[in-house]
Amino acid sequence: MPVLVQHLIRGAVLAPLKRPGADRAVPAEPVVADGVRVAAGRLDAYREVCGFAAGGGTLPVTYPQVLAFAPSMRLMSSWRFPLPLPGLVHTSLEIRQSRDLGTGEEYALAVRVAGLTPHRRGTEAHLVTEVRAAGEPVWQSRSTYLARHATPSEGPAPGHAAAPGTADGSAPPLPRRAEWRLGGDLGRRYAAVSGDRNPIHLHPLTARAFGFPRAVAHGMWSVARCLAEHGGTRGPVRITARFLRPVLLPATVAYAAEGAAFALRGGADGARPHVTGEVRPLDR
Repeated sequence: MPVLVQHLIRGAVLAPLKRPGADRAVPAEPVVADGVRVAAGRLDAYREVCGFAAGGGTLPVTYPQVLAFAPSMRLMSSWRFPLPLPGLVHTSLEIRQSRDLGTGEEYALAVRVAGLTPHRRGTEAHLVTEVRAAGEPVWQSRSTYLARHATPSEGPAPGHAAAPGTADGSAPPLPRRAEWRLGGDLGRRYAAVSGDRNPIHLHPLTARAFGFPRAVAHGMWSVARCLAEHGGTRGPVRITARFLRPVLLPATVAYAAEGAAFALRGGADGARPHVTGEVRPLDR
C-alpha cells in the first residue's frame, strides 16, 4: 500500500504537466512483477465486498486485475505515460482466462500500453495485462481508460455503438434478476481491498474536482459484482464488459441477465444501463 500511495502522489504531481492526445508516444517496455502471491486476508475482503462466495482454492476471475494494480499504477504514473492519472475513467474491459487460477500459485505479471485512440471526450489508453504461472500464460486483460479533456470532435465516440436493450431499440432489455442498494462508502470500501484510490471514487468533494457530482463506483467493482452474481466464470472463459454510465453513489441498481449476457442498470425505472457485458467459453 505505501508503494501504491507513492505512485498516486507521483501521478498527481505530474498530471498538470501532461498534454494528453492520441498522437502522443507511449512507453515501449512493459512493467513486470515476478513472484506475486495472493494475500489470503486481502482476497477474503475482496470476495466479501464484491459478493463472491467465501473460501475456495481458486481466484475470482477479476482478481488478477487487483494483483496487477501496483504495476499498472507504476506504468500510468510515470512521466512517459501521456495521460494524467487522476480522473482516468475505465470504459471497457476484456478478460481471457485459459484455466482456473489457484490461490496458492506464484504469478508473473506484465502490464503494457497497447496504444492510444481519440475519443469525443478526450483520449483513451489501452492497457494489456498478462499473467503467467510457471511460465505458462493463464490470464490476460485489455482495459481501456479515458482521460477527459477538450477536443474538437463531436458526436458518438469512435467505435462505441449503442448498448443492446437501450433506447436505440436494437434488442429487448435483459430480464431483471436482482436489486442492490449501494452505500456512499462503497468506493472507499473497494479502494481498501484493491488499492485503487482514484479520487473520483472516494468522496463527493474529490469527485467534483473531476466533473462528477458525487463519488463514482469503480468500474471493476461493478463488473466483479455482476460476475459474482452471474457465475459461469470458472475455467477457460472470455468476459467482455463496457462501462456506459458512471454509477453515482449512493445508488440503487438492478442486475439483469439472460444466457451469456448481463447488465447493471439504474434510474427510477431501472432502465439506464451502467454496464453491459457477456460471459462466454474461451475460444482458443
